[in-house]
Amino acid sequence: MMFEPTLEQYLILGAITFCIGVFGVMVRRNAITLFMCVELMLNSVNLTFMAFSKYRVDLDGHIFSFFVMAVAAAEAAVGLAIILHVFRHKRSVNVDEMDRLQL
Repeated sequence: MMFEPTLEQYLILGAITFCIGVFGVMVRRNAITLFMCVELMLNSVNLTFMAFSKYRVDLDGHIFSFFVMAVAAAEAAVGLAIILHVFRHKRSVNVDEMDRLQL
């Protein structure tokens, strides 16, 4: 007897992880932590897409999930490059200290 999660359980897990990500974005001030929380939110959306794809027995959720992963990879590459550039000039990754676009 294997335990098979239901659609509701997948959606609840996705909602909980999304809320953790939103909470982290609102509370944390470190840029690296903010990016990790955004990645957590994107992964919870992927979980929701996959759950609906499994429930409907089609591949639409998988296709959308690949698009979300591509956006997440681009966001991580560009975001980390920006963070490294800011850290080299300001010696901090605190978003409260990044009040101007100029360095």
